[in-house]
This record gives sequence, structure tokens and C-alpha cells, in this order.
Amino acid sequence: MTSNTKNKKYRFFNEDCISGCEKHIENDSVDLIITDPPYGIGGDKLDKHYNRDESHVIDGYVEVPSSIYPQFSEGWIKQAERILKPGGSIYIVSGYTNLVHILNALGKTRLEEKNHLIWKYNFGVYTKTKYISSHYHILFYTKRGKRHTFNTFSRYADHEKSDQGGSSNYSDREDVWLINREYKPGKIKNKNELPTQLLIKLIQYSSNQGDLICDFFLGSFSTAKVAKGLNREVVGFELNKGAFEHQIREFDSLDEGYLLDQLRKPPENQFVNSGKPISEYDQEQISKSHIIHLNRGMSKAQSIETLSEKFGRGYWSILRIIDRSVNVNVANVFDSQVEMKISE
Repeated sequence: MTSNTKNKKYRFFNEDCISGCEKHIENDSVDLIITDPPYGIGGDKLDKHYNRDESHVIDGYVEVPSSIYPQFSEGWIKQAERILKPGGSIYIVSGYTNLVHILNALGKTRLEEKNHLIWKYNFGVYTKTKYISSHYHILFYTKRGKRHTFNTFSRYADHEKSDQGGSSNYSDREDVWLINREYKPGKIKNKNELPTQLLIKLIQYSSNQGDLICDFFLGSFSTAKVAKGLNREVVGFELNKGAFEHQIREFDSLDEGYLLDQLRKPPENQFVNSGKPISEYDQEQISKSHIIHLNRGMSKAQSIETLSEKFGRGYWSILRIIDRSVNVNVANVFDSQVEMKISE
């Protein structure tokens, strides 16, 4: 069954993702994959496992038996590699139970690991005899062959500071994310829904407007809905017929780009040369200027801040140049001492 959505930007299939992907999606055609595969722990018992009320959850959750989870993971991840464009990205959200099988499947591809992110959420799984589980893993991989999309300054400019005085851009791009789950009392939903803010963050960093996003396990269509709200195209699969039909209606009721006005708009970057190649001459000038600053009584941090403004480059770029210069000078001194001893 194919969705009845009339817009060709959005294609949804009430089919198995592996065979459906083979039939409907061409090689090297998808910019970004975001997906949350089945738990493999007995989906019909998730309410007991997570101690939560599921009276408004759609029936028919399709689970994958743990006995075939390794082969299942290899099957859909192989398809993911095939359909991704060179330079395309994939994010896989997973608990720890079957994480090893997903990692093993990824290891059999040529996809390149970029990050192993941790999503820390509120209200973890309560237990009395072990530690409380309150996080998910998000595996970030890319397809080789082209530079992948990563919009470093899509959410915060290079010079913006947090309330604590640190870099907001740096904090936002650390690999542990504190994002709470969304609770929608009385609203029909699927077994597990990813938070809108989590999806916005992934989509902002790893895609551009008009890009094609794929979700192998649509579930609540949360990825699809956010993608539509950010003016991306979407394709995906869902086996649960009840969920598929209900979520298609909800999806069709949403306007394209409905989330764009809600996005934070960062100011222009202060460091105009960020990301650009730096000449040997400029590196030498930075190193010499830093020594002059220290001799005039500046702290290292003050010197870096001054050099950042002068050369239009970020803190870490300046720091790397300075530290590299120090290491080279130390090595040169050591070599000179060795040569003197040999000559003696």
C-alpha cells in the first residue's frame, strides 16, 4: 500500500523496509536517513519494560525477534548504504540491547563513523536491582565519496556565549544531548516517538532545504513531520497498517515549512575566515603575535581572543596554531641540543 498523499515530495509505503526499499528507492538518491529501528525486546511488553501508560498507543506494533535481529540489521543497513548519496548521512537511534548487532552491521559496510552520540532523557527505566537506564545511543555515519553536509553554524554563531560564558556553538555540538521526551496526554501515538527538538537538531546540522530524508521505520511519522516542517522531502516505510493510515492523515494536515518560523536565527559569524585554508604566512604571524602578547603581560586566553578578532578565526583554530608552534619550537631546541652533543 502506498500513501494517498498527493504531493510527490512525500512518498510513504505500508511495506517492509528492506523489500520496499529495493522496489521504490534508487541508488545514491537520499541525502539523510534518520531512523529508530524496533527494540528487539518484545514490543508488546514495552509498557511493562518502561513502566508507562499506553492506553492511547496504536495497536499493532511490529517487533523483530531477537533471534533474527543480526540478519535484520544487516539487511536494512545494507539498503541504507545503497540509497545514500555519496556524502549522505545516517543517524540510527538505538537502545543498548541490540546495539552490538547494529554496530556489527555497520562494520560490514563502507559507511564512515563520525560520532557516537548519547541522548539523555527524563524519566528513565525504573529498577530496584540495577542502575536506571535513561539514555539512548545515536550513531552518526556518512557515506564516502563526497564531503558530507554539516551546517556548523546553523543554530549558533561562532562568537555566541552561553549563560556560563562558554561557546554556545561548542556546547550545542557536544556528543551528549539533554533533550526531554514529549508527553501528549490523551493523544493517539505510537510506541515510541522521538522528540521534535531532537529531530530538528539532526536535520538542521545534516541537511538543507529541499533535501530528501528517509525513515526506514516511520512509526509515528515524527521524522517525516519534522522534515516537512523544515521544507525537506521525505520517503519512508511502516508495516503497522493502523499506524500508517492514522499518521498519513496527521501528516497531510501539516503545512510545508510550518516549523521554519520557530527556528532560532543565529547572528552572522564574527570569524569571517572560519573554515578557510590558512597560509603559512598567517600562521607565522599568529605565532609571533602571541609571543609578543605574552611578553606584554597578556594571558594566553586574552591573546587568543585578540588574535581571533584580528585574523577572523575561531578560538580553537588559533589555539591549534599556537600549540603547534610551541611543539615545533621545542622540537627544534631538542634537535639543536642533540646536534651540539654529537659535535662535541
